[in-house]
Amino acid sequence: MSLRTRRALAAWGFALPFLAVFAAFMAGPVVASLAMSFTDLRGTDLRNPLNVNLIGFDNYVRLFGDEVFRQALTNTAVFVLGSVPLTIVSALAVALALNRGITRLRTFFRVGYYLPVVTSIVAVAVVWRFLLQPDTGLLNSLLRTIGIAGPHWLDDPALAMLSIIVLTAWRGMGFMMVVFIAGLQAIPRDVYEAAEIDGAGRWARFRFVTLPMLRPTMLFAVVVTSIGQLQFIEEPFVMTRGGPLNSTLSVSMDVYAQFGFGNYGYASAMSYMLFVVIVALTVVWFRLLRSR
Repeated sequence: MSLRTRRALAAWGFALPFLAVFAAFMAGPVVASLAMSFTDLRGTDLRNPLNVNLIGFDNYVRLFGDEVFRQALTNTAVFVLGSVPLTIVSALAVALALNRGITRLRTFFRVGYYLPVVTSIVAVAVVWRFLLQPDTGLLNSLLRTIGIAGPHWLDDPALAMLSIIVLTAWRGMGFMMVVFIAGLQAIPRDVYEAAEIDGAGRWARFRFVTLPMLRPTMLFAVVVTSIGQLQFIEEPFVMTRGGPLNSTLSVSMDVYAQFGFGNYGYASAMSYMLFVVIVALTVVWFRLLRSR
């Protein structure tokens, strides 16, 4: 046996524990759920899962006639269209301020902005739910001090989704702030000096130097944020239970509900429909923001 073969066998030996765990707990369930989406498997069939019927694409066809799923898909699209730009813009603004503008207590502000990221999302959602209470919430109490009657933030279909968008953007801003700070610090200083010598003002330097040089960082930030927001479930689950009138019901919440009802095949089809949307949106972002 050659040295190269022995090294390859040793490498595979070290990798085998991970591959076994990955196959058992990741790859296996993924393949099983994909196969499940083409069956009529229900909770009552678990004792004898091999007796289920193959129904082809019937579950996927059924999705387009499901009014609740269409509502959940629309809500998810509205949430992504609102939260992703808000998260990216606010994180970039804070990163620019902490990278150049703020010199005193810079570490304090970085830790403060990042703190919500490492805080339990359930705890954050519970706190925000109390803050947005119509009668006793802090926000409406502050509005009453200036003579404004605050609305029912989480009970109004027009405001519930907006409230969750603001919460999610506030919580996700800290992680993207760190990403943008790293991207800003990777831009060579002499590029800014050359632009300044050529007469470029602050806005021109930001537009023609910072943004183009941040394109790879922006791509990472937008893709990661979009993938996370498409799967949002904790915030509406804790704050509104998907209401009022399903106005904050997400696709992930609908999948969770269908699994709870025992509709395993149908829920799997929902999951893979969401997977297709995530892949399609990721491809779009790569085409729009890739380096040129």
